[in-house]
Amino acid sequence: LALIAGRQARRQSLRCFGTKEKVEFDPIPSNYTLESVQPPVEWAPIGNEPEPDPQRYIRNPVSSAHSIDVKAGKVSARDSAAFSPSGTVVHGRYGDLGADVAENIPVEYLALLHPAAEGAAALRVISEKSKAEKGTLLVYGASQPSAMAAVQLATAEGNAVVAIVGGEHAGNEQMVDCIKGMAAEPGFAVSEEYAMVRKNFYDIVDATVNGDPTPSMDTDAFLEEFKENLLDYAKTYPETVPAAVGESHLKFEDLKMKDAETFRDNIDTYLHQYKPGSPPIDPAKLEARFTKEQYAIFRSKFNEQTTAVITGDPTGFFNPPQIVSDLLRNPESLAKKYDQGEEFVPYEFNIFKATSGVPVKKGGPIMGAILAVTPGLEVAAAAVAKAGPTPRERAEALQFLTNTQRYAYAAATSVVNLAKKNNAPVYVVGGSLPGFDSVEPTDDDVQEALAAMEIDDKGNAPLNFFLQVYRASDYPVYADYAVHRATEVLSGPRQMVVTK
Repeated sequence: LALIAGRQARRQSLRCFGTKEKVEFDPIPSNYTLESVQPPVEWAPIGNEPEPDPQRYIRNPVSSAHSIDVKAGKVSARDSAAFSPSGTVVHGRYGDLGADVAENIPVEYLALLHPAAEGAAALRVISEKSKAEKGTLLVYGASQPSAMAAVQLATAEGNAVVAIVGGEHAGNEQMVDCIKGMAAEPGFAVSEEYAMVRKNFYDIVDATVNGDPTPSMDTDAFLEEFKENLLDYAKTYPETVPAAVGESHLKFEDLKMKDAETFRDNIDTYLHQYKPGSPPIDPAKLEARFTKEQYAIFRSKFNEQTTAVITGDPTGFFNPPQIVSDLLRNPESLAKKYDQGEEFVPYEFNIFKATSGVPVKKGGPIMGAILAVTPGLEVAAAAVAKAGPTPRERAEALQFLTNTQRYAYAAATSVVNLAKKNNAPVYVVGGSLPGFDSVEPTDDDVQEALAAMEIDDKGNAPLNFFLQVYRASDYPVYADYAVHRATEVLSGPRQMVVTK
């Protein structure tokens, strides 16, 4: 056999050698050197830059950035930032901002300086009127730029912020999640629909203001209930039954007659998959000997069994009632390997400790509320203001509005009522609403907004916005397209900025 195999191997090698492809190489030219083939352009040494492609497009430098005036339907001249011939940044509302501003703040962000200053002004006025260093702030329309600035600035100062995302952006899950990230614990963010259900909304705000009580329990009552359940289990499933199952598993029911002969032969194998019954439990011994220490030992055996199941180690026979019976006959000491430890592990049940959770931070009393003017809220507030003073007239005015406008009014009213109930002020940003005061930023508010917008060495800033930039400096038609996108019914959760 070895000889035959050797012959076949030689034949195969010879056959492969005979069918090998023949490769012919061209002769090398006589004048060929290593310098004949140049390296790729990207491998060229620094300093020998290749000539630029004459067909490539060179972007024009950006000299200004503008927000969109949605009401006027055009690029805003007031909410804009431009570079002056001297190198300073000039804002359309606040004048010369200096040359140092452009070093750490993109000019596109400076176009939103007014909404940022409004958020800082609202927070300042509320802090002055409430006379509280820290507390809970209610913000409606948190996805609007002014309200978004207030959420971030209030959170940075250590306040708890309850942010409500308006209906125009509540359907965007990513935006709602972003606002949740801005409102640090114990603050939170919800969509407009949640704020309409006042009872639920008030309850969650109350939990933010006062904090949830630390989960606790009566360990003595728990141990007594465990003993009662154990005695009921031992009575229901005694060890005299083949397994701890109901009677339906032990009777020949709902089976065909042809299976009757083999039923009794197979029943033992079938019941083997279940746990056996409980040994007799003496109630007197259970009450006297099964203490908290014995329960801790009983529970620790569950931990060992669970670990064995997870790791795939041999589990052996494990019957909880039998473990209790063994502990009653031979009580064990709470050795170190059974000790649950003094270290507090959140949400781990410990029979020696009444608390199992972690205390929730308290946000403090409600300082005030901020309402951002959203498209739906603006229309609804104007309609209600024009109606008569009676509730019937206001209700009739709301009936002629769309669902989006009514929902916005209901959610904002829920915020206002909660603030007034706690004698907290309410201010409006991003426009005006009938019956409420709007804020006017001061120079200090502008400087605070600029300081929050500065980007550090790691690329982070306390105050951030979601921008969509249209570079009209390269393509002038982009300015008209940006106005068109910003004035759509649902323009999306971002701010349009046009650069020129």
